[in-house]
Amino acid sequence: MANILVIDDERPIRSALREILEFEKFKVDDAENGALGLDLIEKNKYDIVLCDIKMPKMDGLEVLEKIIQKGIDSPVVMISGHGNVETAVDALKKGAFDFIEKPLDLNRILVTIRNALEKSDLVQETKVLKRKVHKALTHEIIGESEPINTIKAMIDKVAPSDARVMITGANGAGKELVARQLHEKSSRSKCPFIEVNCAAIPSELIESELFGHEKGAFTSAHKMRQGKFEQADGGTIFLDEIGDMSLSAQAKVLRALQEHKITRVGSDKDIKVNVRVLAATNKDLRKEIENNNFREDLYHRLNVIPIHVPALNDRKSDIPLLVNHFLTMICEDQGIPLHKVTEDAIKALQQVDWTGNIRELRNVIERLVILCDKEISGSDVNLYANPKG
Repeated sequence: MANILVIDDERPIRSALREILEFEKFKVDDAENGALGLDLIEKNKYDIVLCDIKMPKMDGLEVLEKIIQKGIDSPVVMISGHGNVETAVDALKKGAFDFIEKPLDLNRILVTIRNALEKSDLVQETKVLKRKVHKALTHEIIGESEPINTIKAMIDKVAPSDARVMITGANGAGKELVARQLHEKSSRSKCPFIEVNCAAIPSELIESELFGHEKGAFTSAHKMRQGKFEQADGGTIFLDEIGDMSLSAQAKVLRALQEHKITRVGSDKDIKVNVRVLAATNKDLRKEIENNNFREDLYHRLNVIPIHVPALNDRKSDIPLLVNHFLTMICEDQGIPLHKVTEDAIKALQQVDWTGNIRELRNVIERLVILCDKEISGSDVNLYANPKG
């Protein structure tokens, strides 16, 4: 049920609008002047405001301006018995949703209200989406432990440069987060950040994925396609799990790093690219080099600045901060009240062997939010978090 406020100094108009709107199942408040109307708007949330223009003390256009100044989202429909084109245009320019002349037409009022409600729904949906996008684009590193503070300091020093960075660490430890922070704090932050999961792409397709291909280069190449290096031009390319890249693709990546050029599959034309390369792996690349699975020259090209991301088991003092972060994020996403976490729950979480690192912790917190009512206790953690050892 929508809440509507009617502001008009004529009692018969207020009464008529109240009767019509309440018959249509709307909840209606009314005010006899602009000052009283503004007072109600500050105290209550209205889906629509119907406001007369000609009123003593404070006219409708002034009310409209104050609503806009206060950042109130309620659509305002101006009504007037002294309307003309100039007045209507002025009202719309100042932010009114619509303008209706007196005598009021019932059908016109209801259509306008319906349209205003639809706009309000769209505005709210847009705000929700913007919040989600903002959260998705915010890659804060959570933690105050010594190894995390060391990484944050390293990022601040390295990010402004174009130095290549090799990020090592176990799966789920947060290597991608470090890469995104390096990009966001660099001069390339307004340009693309392109991620390539080298382990997820079949070896026969990795070259096409990285460098693109020309039409007809192979059976399924029905049209020309840009590769990830071209897409990242001016920005950053993040080669995740680079230890799983084929040797032939490694050779082409090495050339791209040396000459700042790439060649699409099926072409002999060089394409200049300007990208910063960040790489990550959970493998010991020195052992991979000994086993002839990784090129030593590429390793040295990429490993200009090494950053090691510690496992969660090595930074358990950060667990309270991480729990609060994930708890807030998950409860907001699910539209439920923030759950409370008891001290014994935190202690129990710190006793878990987090072989899946941060990713596993986040999954466990989501599981606890879903399965527990309002409060998460130590016994809940012991029941649902599958502690090991």
